[in-house]
Amino acid sequence: MSFPLLTAAAAVPAIGAVATAAVPAAKRTAAKWLALLFSLATLALALVIAVRFDPGAKGPFQLTESHAWIADFGVRYELGVDGIGVALIALTALLVPFVILAGWHDADPLEEDNSNRRWRPTQGLFALILAVEAMVILSFEATDVFLFYIFFEAMLIPMYFLIGGFGDRAGAHDATEGAARRSSAAVKFLLYNLAGGLIMLAAVIGLYAVTADQLGTGTFSLQQIVQARAAGELTMGAGTERLLFLGFFFAFAVKAPLWPLHTWLPGAMGESTAPVAVLITAVVDKVGTFAMLRFCLQLFPEASKWATPVILVLALISILYGALLAVAQRDIKRLIAYASISHFGFIVLGIFAMTSQGQGGATLYMVNHGISTAALMLVAGFLITRRGSRLIADYGGVQKVAPVLAGTFLIGGLATLSLPGLAPFVSEFLVLVGTFSRYPVIGIIATVGIVLAALYVLVLYQRTMTGPVKAEVQGMPDLKARELVVVAPLIALLLFLGVYPKPLTSIVNPAVDHTLSVVDRQDPKPDVRVNAEPHEAGSDRDAEAAK
Repeated sequence: MSFPLLTAAAAVPAIGAVATAAVPAAKRTAAKWLALLFSLATLALALVIAVRFDPGAKGPFQLTESHAWIADFGVRYELGVDGIGVALIALTALLVPFVILAGWHDADPLEEDNSNRRWRPTQGLFALILAVEAMVILSFEATDVFLFYIFFEAMLIPMYFLIGGFGDRAGAHDATEGAARRSSAAVKFLLYNLAGGLIMLAAVIGLYAVTADQLGTGTFSLQQIVQARAAGELTMGAGTERLLFLGFFFAFAVKAPLWPLHTWLPGAMGESTAPVAVLITAVVDKVGTFAMLRFCLQLFPEASKWATPVILVLALISILYGALLAVAQRDIKRLIAYASISHFGFIVLGIFAMTSQGQGGATLYMVNHGISTAALMLVAGFLITRRGSRLIADYGGVQKVAPVLAGTFLIGGLATLSLPGLAPFVSEFLVLVGTFSRYPVIGIIATVGIVLAALYVLVLYQRTMTGPVKAEVQGMPDLKARELVVVAPLIALLLFLGVYPKPLTSIVNPAVDHTLSVVDRQDPKPDVRVNAEPHEAGSDRDAEAAK
């Protein structure tokens, strides 16, 4: 039997989580280094997966693993990756070491006052981060619907404790107020996502019942269901398929987050530390949009096409609504949160445009948004830690006292607004081109989001980094060595993928083509019209050439 590479990629951070949690309480530094080493080992395995993956190979999934698990209920331990999964596994494994480094001191003792001194276990913080990484990677690998569902829901538990137990200390007047706000944000995150998960569970059970009725044996295998539908062995009535699709899509739209199911995100990101906020929006939320491609479109192709007009409108609202609220924000982290809602609108728009450019751009957007948001949010976190405030109005003139911090903040912001030459531009351009080719009106309106992005990013930079130096930031130190190690590789990736995205597109495009073939969608052909009538002796030849 070949080495179970996909299992190892998820098992290493899971083992790391247990090992880190077991480190004695007094060995805080050892726990940090142990977590970092396990995250780097996971990154090495993700790179091996990317190297072993062959974009030109036949079949939708590679490096597959399949073992009987709960045989009586048709549940199998089935793993496999396509190009989309490989890209997102690499993104997750890449970001987690930076998250750990950026949060190196986030669980250090809280020195508040002698009567109210609290300790937050360092081991707990980093063990929870590794646990989230393991569950997210398994979600990107699972090709059994029930197996996917387990980890889709299980990741909520460590995320709940990361938000509620290790939240941001800035922005609250006292410890009691801060704890209440963190607890409220964590509970809202959990309730929204649990509600989506419970509805999805009902749809998962319904899918099993349909397969058991028509195939004789119930199954949760994505490949088996898709193959049975293609062969005509499994058919669903329109009403049944639409109900099952809605059950899956609702859960993924909450996780994504798509308007109007997005309201948990600003609070969760605002009350989290910057590294945990990156984990939420750059890693965990990608599971929702990834699952739309893997499960919604492939399991329920006809229902996906039926729901497309409404979903495109919701995506368009997300783009404009998120951007408008980002313009109005006074809190740096909440501004980035609303900007992410707008960006996820672009991702969903590209997915349901159902064109190769749109879905390829959406997948690239998932990766590039993760890198750009991580760069911007982590630098913002370094800024907030120095000043002790998340309010934009409390800053001014930072570029004069901390030019490297201001410069990296600017590059992260320019990537967020999709400046040409930086990685997100390619993604956004492909999404808009793919949408316009099939839905020109929606594509045109969506471009307003680009204008609004330029507004909220440039105004944020102007108000925080330029102008007179405020007294409170007069002695602000510039980025330190550890912080530069976190930010510099992300900036380099934004530049590299902005001018040379082929390493990603060559991996992603075959998976996008497969998804479109399952949904039975083809790119619309250009509408070439000949206004002039053929004339004189060469008319037949001219008409043929015009065609």
